[in-house]
Amino acid sequence: MSNMFQEIIAFIISTTGWVLVSSTLPTDYWQVSSNDGDVITTATYWANLWKVCVTDSTGVSSCKDFPSMLALNGIIQACRGLMITAVFLGFFGSIFALVGLKCTKIGGTDKNKARITCFAGVDFILSGLCSLSACSIYAHRITSEFFDPTFIDKKYELGAALFIGWAGSILCILGGSMLCFSIGDSVTKSQENYIYKGAATHSHISPYPRGHAKSVNPRPTADCSNSSRTQHFDKNIYV
Repeated sequence: MSNMFQEIIAFIISTTGWVLVSSTLPTDYWQVSSNDGDVITTATYWANLWKVCVTDSTGVSSCKDFPSMLALNGIIQACRGLMITAVFLGFFGSIFALVGLKCTKIGGTDKNKARITCFAGVDFILSGLCSLSACSIYAHRITSEFFDPTFIDKKYELGAALFIGWAGSILCILGGSMLCFSIGDSVTKSQENYIYKGAATHSHISPYPRGHAKSVNPRPTADCSNSSRTQHFDKNIYV
């Protein structure tokens, strides 16, 4: 029963992390312009994986999509690929985890459901690692440009989307690990049942061929008993 509750909690944590990772992909504020050293701020620049925007002091935003995918920076392309991969892995992990839960009636035997649950946990772990890598690479680019004294272009700071992505990645890795470790009791019980059945089968095997089983306490035959009586009688004749 506790193992089933552990699987349910792990499924909720993993699915929550996947939802956060999925919401990070289209979120606007991956990077926000820094106001460090500015006395008067007339506009705020921000960008994500798909567009770059500017918001003036009146609150009006003007955005521009990236014109070409091949002309983009390699870091943005890598982050796009990693985030899309993370979303797909989390989607398939959610489906497999739902099938492999012990509280559901699909998935076959307990052994098959344990395998499906373990596979779902691996999917969630890979999803979290992909999202974590994408957010970390993007954040490394921002911080390296911010602390570079030779960088003369506009500097940016970490946006809210990166923190959401990091939180979702940690939840995916945590929930996936819990799903993988939750099948330990099922594997142990299956091994114990196999050993018990093997021992029970071995105990019924006789070392003698079928139809020639040897009796445990054999009785002497009639001839042997008569001969022993005759010998005993012969000894008493001469007395």
